[in-house]
Amino acid sequence: MEDKIKLHAKYLLTIFHSEETGFTVAKFRLYDGEEKEFTAIGIFYDLQPDVIYTLTGSYVEHSKYGMQFKTEAYEKMKPNDTDSLIRYFSGPLFPGIGKQTARLILDVLGEQAIYKIVEDPDILLTIPKLNDKKRAVLTEGVLADGQENDPVHYLSKLGLGMKMIMKIEAAYGKDTVEKIKENPFLLVEDVDGIGFKTADKIASNLNFEESHPYRIRALILANVKESSMASGDSYLTMDKMVHRLEKKLSKDICVRDYLDELIRDRQLIMEEDRLYHHTQYDAERGIAQFLASFPYIEIPHDEIADIDDEIDKMEREFAIKYEAKQRAAIRCFFEEPFMILTGGPGTGKTTIIKAIIALYKKFYCDETIVCCAPTGRAAKRLSELTETTASTIHSLLHWDLETNTFLINDKDPIQADLLIIDEFSMVDAWLFYNLLKASKTITKILLIGDEDQLPSVGPGAVLRDIIASLQFPIVSLHKIFRQNEGSGVITLAHDVRENICVDIVDNEDVAFLACESTDIRDHIMSIILTAFDRGYADRDIQVLSPMYHGAAGIDTLNSTLQKMMNPPAEYRRELRIGYRIFRENDKVLQLKNQPEDDVYNGDIGKIAEIVYADEDISHMNKIIVDFDGIIVEYGGEQISHITHAYCISIHKSQGSEYPIVIMPVVKEHSYMLQKRLLYTGITRAKQSLILIGDKDVFFRALHAEDRTVRNTTLTKRIVEYLE
Repeated sequence: MEDKIKLHAKYLLTIFHSEETGFTVAKFRLYDGEEKEFTAIGIFYDLQPDVIYTLTGSYVEHSKYGMQFKTEAYEKMKPNDTDSLIRYFSGPLFPGIGKQTARLILDVLGEQAIYKIVEDPDILLTIPKLNDKKRAVLTEGVLADGQENDPVHYLSKLGLGMKMIMKIEAAYGKDTVEKIKENPFLLVEDVDGIGFKTADKIASNLNFEESHPYRIRALILANVKESSMASGDSYLTMDKMVHRLEKKLSKDICVRDYLDELIRDRQLIMEEDRLYHHTQYDAERGIAQFLASFPYIEIPHDEIADIDDEIDKMEREFAIKYEAKQRAAIRCFFEEPFMILTGGPGTGKTTIIKAIIALYKKFYCDETIVCCAPTGRAAKRLSELTETTASTIHSLLHWDLETNTFLINDKDPIQADLLIIDEFSMVDAWLFYNLLKASKTITKILLIGDEDQLPSVGPGAVLRDIIASLQFPIVSLHKIFRQNEGSGVITLAHDVRENICVDIVDNEDVAFLACESTDIRDHIMSIILTAFDRGYADRDIQVLSPMYHGAAGIDTLNSTLQKMMNPPAEYRRELRIGYRIFRENDKVLQLKNQPEDDVYNGDIGKIAEIVYADEDISHMNKIIVDFDGIIVEYGGEQISHITHAYCISIHKSQGSEYPIVIMPVVKEHSYMLQKRLLYTGITRAKQSLILIGDKDVFFRALHAEDRTVRNTTLTKRIVEYLE
């Protein structure tokens, strides 16, 4: 009888699966030094991407497909990479075993340590400095862990990744499986990064009924959070929330009783008639507390010589003349630990920032500057403008996508002295709170933004609220300095901002082309062809639209512009995904943060290559995208992380600038159009702006009531803490 082989391998993808029989053809990668890929056949259910499995079976040779591994049994493998094993052995399952002992175990037994201990517990005698008590703890823990109460085995079966499993185990310890079986919805409250959908999926596997009180409680908590995310408000009134929930839930459910219970457990916070999800409440309080006591650590600086003399020297060095307001901004920065610099395009923010950084490096040559922005494109632009390395805030804080937590935090803070944050209007309360928690060693903070742009996607209006508190030095720039190419755009933006825009006069930089919605596409194509004739490339031109649907919507314009700017050709490969066709050389937009690939929501790239499944070793269609030198590969579900970018939303464009912006303004978009949205779109244009559509719609939008005024209490808290 042929001996069975055991392979430890990572599941990559399914080539074929029969729902009726379970017969599956799947691609795996050996979990060893060679990391060779191979095809396995057998009965498989619920294989999870990137999970390590132990496959038992034998190799067979197929006449057409070559060598395959015929699998007779499989199970999820326990952690066996160094980092996971160290966390495993030093975790709550093994009291008294720390990271140093865990490393010692791995030094002797290697990455197959768990299996070796299961097969022969006496192997622990080979590990030096390991006493009888620790050997007993290890033996008992490993053997007990092999059963159904093993969190790794149990939770990986439910589709959770190793990082999340370790995080859950850290929260619940040896009672992990028992607690989850009792109430999986507690995960929503106890573990960062787990939402209602994940908990509900686990509960479904455990046969929890939809009407179970635990599920109703979690559903209500999730709805409060989602309502805050949708509106941008940091709180909702109790009556409004009750009314909203009663419309969603069965009439026999007493919503107020559940809300009272969540308030008692501090999952929700009640202040007067305001109902907060605890994350938003903690964010507002945390920001206010930090700013009230900033800086936490006073580091004495050498006395700066007469700052005006230094500015005079910089004027001669840079061949520039700073006016009084700009000098005041530079002086304020060096006199105050915390400062806000606001202003629209062309008002001299960049000139001031360059001077501040140059002088700071001169005065404090031993200190460290950290520059960041909310998006990848904004960070790149900040780097180019200041000649200083800048990163996204998520990257700076080492955001962990799987657990939705930040690895740089109050326990492991940013190691720097000066923190500069650009495009601050895009920063929401929760992100700023986490950035401040990681800033305990920072002694000076500079916020840069434009308070008239759109607010953050997430809840809060942080820049607005800090300015409204009147507690911090603020330099607001209004005077326009840029008089070269693009100054017409700046003048229009200024007039919109100051509510003095009464007409749009066509000039070299700005034009308004009146037309019906049905003619929008033809006019946009004509404008782009003219730009091409003048030497502009497709990367220089960006069409912006506030909505996805309609004749002037994002979806329609992307389809039209792709056909014009990147038509089908024999030498260009293409791939149909749903109703979209991706084609080599397509301009594409990143829709989700992918910190592991250093690309973020809003980044724009170009499809460099399309690889078809029959050419790929993993038998998967792949799209390779070039984001200004950062090459990212998309396959399977990840392809949904990109879309066409010939036309994008105004929200997605925030933090970016383009030489030419074309923006339709039509009646169909009236509900979305308002002053902040138009102002944000206008200020994306660096050289030329072409508005198309109905001028009356444009001016009505400028005077429409702002529908995005957000309910927050950050200003109130800042004032209270600083009184």
